[in-house]
Amino acid sequence: MSHFIENQKWRYATKKFDAAKKISAADLETLKEAIQLSTSSYGLQLYKVFIIENPEVRAKLQPVSWGQSQIVDASHLLVFANIVDVQENHIDAYVQNIATTRGLSVDDLKGYSDFMKSKIVSLPVDQKAVWTSKQTYLALANLMNAAAELKIDVTPMEGFEPEKYNEILGFNALGLNASLVAAVGYRHEEDATQHYVKVRKPKQELFTTI
Repeated sequence: MSHFIENQKWRYATKKFDAAKKISAADLETLKEAIQLSTSSYGLQLYKVFIIENPEVRAKLQPVSWGQSQIVDASHLLVFANIVDVQENHIDAYVQNIATTRGLSVDDLKGYSDFMKSKIVSLPVDQKAVWTSKQTYLALANLMNAAAELKIDVTPMEGFEPEKYNEILGFNALGLNASLVAAVGYRHEEDATQHYVKVRKPKQELFTTI
């Protein structure tokens, strides 16, 4: 069995974190790099990730997160916030990054830039928001896989009120929307969920070869 598959069998959505255990600075940097290296459509990465360490802020977020204890007990709380209304400046910044990173001229990338703008900028805002929100899930997958390799627990969470998160964290003024939350830390020895047998669909139900 591959090491990757072993990690996937080890991980689970932790229900109770050990609030006394904290992620090291080095491991946190590894997790951040894993998110940074995530795939995204066109490579645009149209989201920001907020690492919430302030206990007062997390206490405000817990009631609008269905009261879940992971919000305050996890070592770190990551909030993935998608850009709601993608504009030309977002694409221009990405193109400039490509040019700088690869030693190219922005003019050399004009065709690619124009293509992206033609496909994205003119879309209705609600469609753009749905699309950019989907990108955060790709980043979440990288976070979860990297964390499992480090034997760090991650609980992906959709059980929260995005509008309240946006208010508390000031996202509206930034043109952002809280898309998903990930509590990151170490499972508590009293969390009975860790002993549950993992339940998944049989492969013959899940896969179809055509």
